[in-house]
Amino acid sequence: MNQQSAKQRTAIVGIGNLLRSDDAAGILVARGLMNSQSLLDSNIVLVIDAGQAPENRTADLRRFAPKVILLIDAAEIGEMPGTIHWIEVDELEGMSASTHTLPLSIAQYLTLELNCKIALLGIQPKSNDIRETISPEVSEAVHALTEDLIRIFTGKY
Repeated sequence: MNQQSAKQRTAIVGIGNLLRSDDAAGILVARGLMNSQSLLDSNIVLVIDAGQAPENRTADLRRFAPKVILLIDAAEIGEMPGTIHWIEVDELEGMSASTHTLPLSIAQYLTLELNCKIALLGIQPKSNDIRETISPEVSEAVHALTEDLIRIFTGKY
């Protein structure tokens, strides 16, 4: 994501499950962004904690009318735990995002309904076991990604 994209109305949607270890990554990034006063004061960024069901937040997205939707989720990308990877919509088909799947149909629906660009930032999990703590590698990635997104969207990058 570059400065040009950051100036467009952007919805950042954190996806995951807090009870499944590293699957909480997307939610934790969203919550970190929600705690940023500089982002809360922005009228070009909407941050959503979508939990395990991003399809339940489509009404919020329609009201906001973003030009870009950035989905953040733990995703099996075959890398070292904590690795962050930019995934284009056309790469989503059949991809498993941790304990849930991000149906390509949702991405297609949002693209058609909102006429916007959609991408996914996937964070490689170490474990999706049932427990309420995330691995140190994913925790570090969550913190770094949160800080980077705040800098990008506040123009302090």
